[in-house]
Amino acid sequence: MNEYITYIDEKGVTPLLLDKLVDETKSERNKRLLNYNRYKAELSAVPILTRQPTDYDQGNAQVQRVDDKVNNTLNNPLDAEIVDTKVGYMFGNPISYVVDKQAQSLTKLSEAIELFNLRNSVDDLDSESGKKTAICGYSARLLYIDTDGNERAMVIDPWETIILSETADVSEPKYAFRYFKVAELDAEGEKVEIEQLVFYDATTEKVYTRVEKDSPFVLKDERKHLFDYCPLFGIPNNEELQGDADKVYKLIDAYDRTLSDASNEIEQFRLTYLVLKGMGMDEDDAEKLARTGIFELMGEHDDIKYLTKDVNDQMIENHLNRLEENIMRLAKSVNFSDESFAGNASGVAMKYKLMGLENKCKTMERKFTTALRYQFKVLCSAWAKKGICSNEDFLKVWYEYKRNIPIDLLSEAQASQALKGLVSERTRLSKLSIVDDVDYELEEMEKDAKLYGNDLEPLGDFGTQDEETTPKKKKNESSARSSSKKLCEECGGSGEVTSTRTSKQIVCKKCGGSGEVRR
Repeated sequence: MNEYITYIDEKGVTPLLLDKLVDETKSERNKRLLNYNRYKAELSAVPILTRQPTDYDQGNAQVQRVDDKVNNTLNNPLDAEIVDTKVGYMFGNPISYVVDKQAQSLTKLSEAIELFNLRNSVDDLDSESGKKTAICGYSARLLYIDTDGNERAMVIDPWETIILSETADVSEPKYAFRYFKVAELDAEGEKVEIEQLVFYDATTEKVYTRVEKDSPFVLKDERKHLFDYCPLFGIPNNEELQGDADKVYKLIDAYDRTLSDASNEIEQFRLTYLVLKGMGMDEDDAEKLARTGIFELMGEHDDIKYLTKDVNDQMIENHLNRLEENIMRLAKSVNFSDESFAGNASGVAMKYKLMGLENKCKTMERKFTTALRYQFKVLCSAWAKKGICSNEDFLKVWYEYKRNIPIDLLSEAQASQALKGLVSERTRLSKLSIVDDVDYELEEMEKDAKLYGNDLEPLGDFGTQDEETTPKKKKNESSARSSSKKLCEECGGSGEVTSTRTSKQIVCKKCGGSGEVRR
């Protein structure tokens, strides 16, 4: 697609260019839309749902089959299971956006990111982006300025986007297009479908429209988007831009056909033929049978039975199991309802079972991080104009991902205790699943140290403490804290606490004066 970049650099955007881009990317965009419709189990997108009954050529009008009308179309949305498992595993715990809060120059940036995340519900935004990325191979995100002057973000359907990049990386675009259709009412109130194409570059947003497909696009609006980079970018699933189920759709179709055919066989049992041995039946006998349900057998060797098919259910079961196993293995997914996940598996054993899924998520995690880094590069270009940060401060934002799996808190606590003193507290705390924000946790630990450690405030007249249990500071402070007696500031004598726990007033036995408790 670099030829289009060169063309735009030299000649700008022309109606001819827009027509070529829309036509050339049509098949790729339709494929991504088909994947999404299949995820939603749309009738037209799932092959088994449109399967017709087998038309047997009987060649004899007098003979009619009664079993060819059974046509079960059972959809097993294993592709949706693959996607949902990955999204829940990777985005069940929200991504943490980390900025060094101790650096004074980054304080405003940290506050701006927190506000941006809250205003745009970034937890949900990341999850939806991850879902469409896993389904279609990549998702798109658009940054814009709302009417209140706030930076906003929204997910754009990947089948509506055309991204041009000099590096072939959709997360680093030079130009981007959004192509979609909208409905408007004409002067007579009739609904008219209009094609819209929005072009984005580093400074400008241009809106083109057309009503007739054979007519050229016409420029309708042009405005500045207030960023210094292209605000429409992609979030790739992998370098090949393939969805998680792209390689196993044929296997899923085979699973659907096998299960549907097995269900057909079960239903056809009730369409079996009646065999009469040693006797015949005319129309009168058939009518009598339908009315009474009684047979009269006169001969010694007369017999009646149904002619049925023998169904090898074990073969069907083995075939379905093999198909499911191959689907999950080749898609690098897992079935958490499988009995192999039952019991008290150790953390290491669980990680081996999840290794394929984890490797796939690691690839997407790196791609997602690259896209998020570009996102904050664009945002920092706007925040720099407001004096919040510099243009290069997007490099000081870090992203932490935590997998959504059952936590073995005891093992983590034991490992954390063993690491104490061997690594920094920040590193040690970051390995605990229950700690979402390491900086916040360190601040809370400092507060606890002041409240419950050596800096604990005096508790007042609530009984005495043993000297062995008191903090060992100065000798006079130790003796003062071990009882309810304090030191008078006027004469240095001892006094009795006469007020409540929160009061610091004393009455001195020696001089009779009152003063403040000396720490």
